[in-house]
Amino acid sequence: MPNFAGTWKMKRSENFDELLKALGVNTMLRKVAVAAASNPHVEIRQDGEQFYIKTSTSVRTTEINFHIGEEFDEETVDGRKCKSLATWETENKIRCQQTLVDGDGPKTYWTRELNGDELTLVIFLVCVAYYYRTEAGIVSHLI
Repeated sequence: MPNFAGTWKMKRSENFDELLKALGVNTMLRKVAVAAASNPHVEIRQDGEQFYIKTSTSVRTTEINFHIGEEFDEETVDGRKCKSLATWETENKIRCQQTLVDGDGPKTYWTRELNGDELTLVIFLVCVAYYYRTEAGIVSHLI
């Protein structure tokens, strides 16, 4: 079993502002969030499949406690409350599906993947397309 435990320092980040834009976060809050997220302190404790992850920035600290395969309460990166479920995607990669508790909004999930002494966090925004019918289809019956 991989060992995610430790203190982690971010070395680079990509597209965080674009993620916040897609989530509908206004410009002022995005600037604050991007600045704060530029130097997070992440602490992970692990006991088998039980995880505690604390992420601290100058603006906000979040903590999650979860067991792989069991639903838990979490907030999305933009602060919406959700029920989350973490599962093993691969031997070294956790995937966590987030389901909003109230309201509508983009569906999100994250993965954390361990490669030696490098931890990669990816936050996914799932695109949903809705279609409407412009013409009724013709239904024929074969006799």
